[in-house]
Amino acid sequence: MKVIICGAGQVGWQIARHLSGEKNDVTIIDNNADLVRRATESLDVQGVAGFASYPDVLERAGARDADMIIAATYSDEVNMVICQVAHSVFGITRKIARLRAQSYMDAIYSDLYRRDHLPIDVVISPEREVAEAALQRLSAPSAFDTESFMDGRAQLLGIFLDEDCPVLNTPLRQLTDLFSTLRAIVVGIRREGRLFAPEPNDQLFASDQIYVFSHVDDVKRTLDIFGKATKKQERIVIIGGGNVGLAVARALESRTDRIRAKIIEQSRPQAEKAADSLERTIVLNGDGMSMELLAEANIDRADAVLAVTDDDKINILAAVRAKQAGCPMAIALINDPTLVPLMGALDIDAYINPRATTVSSILRHIRHGRVRAIYSIGDAEAEVIEAQVLSTSPIAGRPIRDIEFPEGVLMGALMKGDKVVKPTGDTRVEEGDVIALFCMSGDVPEVERLLQVSIDFF
Repeated sequence: MKVIICGAGQVGWQIARHLSGEKNDVTIIDNNADLVRRATESLDVQGVAGFASYPDVLERAGARDADMIIAATYSDEVNMVICQVAHSVFGITRKIARLRAQSYMDAIYSDLYRRDHLPIDVVISPEREVAEAALQRLSAPSAFDTESFMDGRAQLLGIFLDEDCPVLNTPLRQLTDLFSTLRAIVVGIRREGRLFAPEPNDQLFASDQIYVFSHVDDVKRTLDIFGKATKKQERIVIIGGGNVGLAVARALESRTDRIRAKIIEQSRPQAEKAADSLERTIVLNGDGMSMELLAEANIDRADAVLAVTDDDKINILAAVRAKQAGCPMAIALINDPTLVPLMGALDIDAYINPRATTVSSILRHIRHGRVRAIYSIGDAEAEVIEAQVLSTSPIAGRPIRDIEFPEGVLMGALMKGDKVVKPTGDTRVEEGDVIALFCMSGDVPEVERLLQVSIDFF
């Protein structure tokens, strides 16, 4: 597939890395020649320096025979113009645009992005995605990572195993026998920095980071089994009242269970804007790292702090400060993946990577087969793919034990109709079923082949 990516920033670079690794023909455009050079030197991609909204620049990038264009520059308006030019001048069939301004997102409902209006096939909103991720982290506070699948009926949980975990040194096969009614499967283990898909005889050790697929009704029980207590979040302090902080506060206000939220925002105009648009949330204007202000927000009585400013270092330091002041749980927004290893050392409970969430939502629309959701794990080490099984797929009509999945692939959940079941060797995969697969990055092409539709399907 020939893909043009506009914008060589963090998101553009990550998508280019994913797609070029899967042997797609990728061209990246950016008006910053240094960023283009960085991409072409470190990745197997072509680069064009220039403004991606200019027809002649798109022409140079090979837009005449491109299958897809992804507009991920820093400007919403430029991304819109790129999609319009790609459609009107070059007839590119798939157009994906990243739009950040909430006003553009609300316009979706007024048919703005129809082909005969503004032709964008898929609109991605990083702020909305990140706010969703933050709310998910709050819903499972003892997990360091969490993502919903199967229309919210199944959840992927990232759990750090402590010394007092009751099921250490137990083979996974034995766990299945011990908790036969538990609808949960361990699909990935990170040990000493290496991520792998476990075998039935593998054991769990202290300091392992495990990824577990669980039925949404069994999440609490799953966390209990792995030695994690679940506590209701009632008081939340949000540091950063920008788009993300505001979206989280709005979502918390709309819930039926009463959650008391406070926002700390440094910029006076932004704090006033947040105060005007929220009903029950208290907004404080000042520095989120100030101990006086944290004390004013009653941080010692809060259940969780969420640091979501646009500066990674402020988020990390504010989270550490809040923990020191007595807050039991801290979640930080981290853009730079090299800072993630610091989380454990600094006692930060969970992090949100906006880049990973945006990349995941873009990849969902690129994959072959009928892919419904994708979640990228770690530094693009593995993916969880949710897909519908088509009649033409080689796995349709076969029991799971007869399907030739690659070594690094495990099925975490299976949905038949609206019922999520725990997959076993005898479970037959039928047409129309929805499956969730944990797969190491190197095995993604083979998984795509197994989900693939034959050409006559189109």
